[in-house]
Amino acid sequence: MAPRSIFRKSLRFSLLFCRNGHPVEGFASHFGRRLISSSEILAGQDDSTVSYLVNSCGLSPESAVLVSHKVKLQSLEKADSVLALLREYEFSETQISTLVRRHPRILWADAKKTLAPKLEFFCSIGMSRLDLAKTVTYSRSILDRSLENHIVPSFNLLKDVVHSDVKVLGILKCSPWIFRQKLSKTMMPNIELLRELGMPQSSIARLITYYVQIVMREPESFSQLVGEVEQLGFDLRKTFFVQAMLALSGKNKTTWKRNEEAYRRWGWSDNDILSAFRLYPLCMTKSEKKIMGTMDFLVNKMGWHSQKIAKCPHVLCFSFEKRIIPRFSVVKVLMLKGLVEEENVSLSTIVAIPENYFLNKFVTTYLRQVPQLLNVYQGKVDVQDV
Repeated sequence: MAPRSIFRKSLRFSLLFCRNGHPVEGFASHFGRRLISSSEILAGQDDSTVSYLVNSCGLSPESAVLVSHKVKLQSLEKADSVLALLREYEFSETQISTLVRRHPRILWADAKKTLAPKLEFFCSIGMSRLDLAKTVTYSRSILDRSLENHIVPSFNLLKDVVHSDVKVLGILKCSPWIFRQKLSKTMMPNIELLRELGMPQSSIARLITYYVQIVMREPESFSQLVGEVEQLGFDLRKTFFVQAMLALSGKNKTTWKRNEEAYRRWGWSDNDILSAFRLYPLCMTKSEKKIMGTMDFLVNKMGWHSQKIAKCPHVLCFSFEKRIIPRFSVVKVLMLKGLVEEENVSLSTIVAIPENYFLNKFVTTYLRQVPQLLNVYQGKVDVQDV
């Protein structure tokens, strides 16, 4: 039998008869083998590290073998303290296993002096333990930075810009990676540029809160992006300027080219595309599948002219299943019955008004003439069956 097979079989038996690092009573004497205890570990003994990773951290034997190449446990005292702290902060066993598998060196950390103050800080600013566990599990590197010299200054800097603890927490949960960055050298030069150009504080806060990846670009690249958006005629004082920056940044440029071709297939000219973009920049950030599916439904099934959609591009950004299909199906029935004329209703009215207003205006009002209208709205009856 190959040496590796012998090792794996021996390891499986060792792990099977150990629980939480302690021998299961009876098994050790039965097999005449001394099993690993969680109170001791010998330097360089890989079997012991693997056993600990499986029994105490919840890794599979295969993962434990791989992780043991990255971390060699000399003493279990630190590792036990780290695991105890994570459980105290309500990390699930699955989260602990994932965290150790992805960032095994956390087991070397000083739980009391290094990890605990950082976890406590994030809770003190309003982050729930549930959110904290999720954030740390998938971006453990935020705990690598110094609390006093990096994490706290980064939090304060972001709060100075967005003026809200809640918004900073939103950034932390969605983009924890920025807490690894030196914000004073990466983000702040770009913020200062926007302030000099006259962007309102509310727009700057929105940019950082929802599209922080844009403002983390290199200053030269960021300045070029701002100039490009300005050349397209966007007012830096308006909300759409931020959306245009998103549409023209990074990988969205590839999406832009693909979407241009999609809109051209529906008869839009270059001017139509540019006009639609100026009206609602996010229409250029949607997937080709979303664009083609919505256009096919509205043009081929509902009978709306493609040019009308070009003049109301935000219709493409609503949920296809939850809003576009039910609302336009109802309006289509009303048009077929002669109860509503197309020139008297706009795409914007159909798609943008709140649900209770839509139901009152287009469903409840016509239930006597079309009893099945509510069923059409709920997707229980097709347009052609009414």
